[in-house]
Amino acid sequence: MGKVKMYVSVVHQQVYVHPWDSPWEYEVIMDKEVAPVFKRLFNQMDRLEFRNFLRAHLPYVPYHYDKDNHDIDLRTMKVYALIHEYTDDHSKRFIEQLPYFR
Repeated sequence: MGKVKMYVSVVHQQVYVHPWDSPWEYEVIMDKEVAPVFKRLFNQMDRLEFRNFLRAHLPYVPYHYDKDNHDIDLRTMKVYALIHEYTDDHSKRFIEQLPYFR
């Protein structure tokens, strides 16, 4: 199992191989087998956000009762947990201060 260095952008929901590919927030060093997990989580979040967009046009369903919002939050927590697992100490300390980790 070889380790690879990748660059994760939570904002853009992308994982990059090269730091100059696009702006990124976190550098991670992980096993090759872990990299597709980020892509799956980001794809799931994208689908949920599209469903939220469609639901937003139904005013009788308040957004805070919408299960999709909670599912997006859950996946966001998983993404940050993965980053926390494979990033440097500085980024770990930052992630630990996020509301997800309190």
